[in-house]
Amino acid sequence: MKYRTIGTDPNNRREVSALALGAMLMGSRTDEETSFALLDRYVEAGGNFIDTSDNYAFWEDGSQGGQSEELLGRWRRSRGIGDEIVIATKLGARPLAPGTSYTDNPEGLSAKVIRESAERSRERLGVEKLDLLYAHIDDPTVPQRETVEGFAELVAEGTVGLLGVSNQAAWRVERARAIAAAAGLPGYEVLQYSHSHLRPRTDVPSDLFPDGSLGHAGPDLLSYLRSEPGLTLVAYSPLLKGAYVHEDRLPSDYDHPGTQARRTVLHEVARETGATVNQVVLSWQLTGDLPIIPLAGVSSLSQLDENLSAIDLELTPEQRERLDVAH
Repeated sequence: MKYRTIGTDPNNRREVSALALGAMLMGSRTDEETSFALLDRYVEAGGNFIDTSDNYAFWEDGSQGGQSEELLGRWRRSRGIGDEIVIATKLGARPLAPGTSYTDNPEGLSAKVIRESAERSRERLGVEKLDLLYAHIDDPTVPQRETVEGFAELVAEGTVGLLGVSNQAAWRVERARAIAAAAGLPGYEVLQYSHSHLRPRTDVPSDLFPDGSLGHAGPDLLSYLRSEPGLTLVAYSPLLKGAYVHEDRLPSDYDHPGTQARRTVLHEVARETGATVNQVVLSWQLTGDLPIIPLAGVSSLSQLDENLSAIDLELTPEQRERLDVAH
């Protein structure tokens, strides 16, 4: 296993595995026995960075979520897991009532919600401190200062370690970080956005965001990441939910002429290296000049082993250049 450092404060930063494990469907679509086996195998391989959210997976049974955090709590207790495993969770997108959605009825990012939701997550996970806590989606109804101060209070109290942000416009992220810096408060240091080798259109609605842009690490966000060396990008859906293997699963916003050119190069490099296309995608993210940690969910041990093997796949500079410039 290889590792990266997240966070800039020497007293608060963490060393995490270069490949994060997504637990979104654990405890719901992925049963407990399978989930525990996946978590155990990941840890045995040196993995220590697990991702969840307080709203996972509300859409599976019409609930408000929490199944994934609860399962991780049971796994931690049964295995005697301590703070050697970094568990990241998110708040802000939990539906306020069963049968509703975060798109029309989200909990939001008020100071009250931040405190109460973080406390519920700590209880479900069975931890005294949340290692990394994200603002899951934006909340334009709450002043950003209130949100920034709400998160910072939990860090000051020692119930939260690092802070992150997901699915917000780059200018909103910068504004929140500027507010925090001006007040001498901790700000967002980890960015979680969808990022893969194939590129989506941002001028059409995506599967998750009506404006087609907020969830993706587009040029603006990647430029921001490059200019701020203390930031890390955690790239969710790096394998596009199986679309590299099953073309019929390709999201509609990836259906454009540039997709085939990049697919072609991926398959060429896969043949040259003897790796799978999925492994080439992950290696391309892992070994680039930007600090990117792929976050991949799996439903079987074979999928997990395939992903873990990508950590040791080395691309040549010529292969990387071909992957970078294909369009």
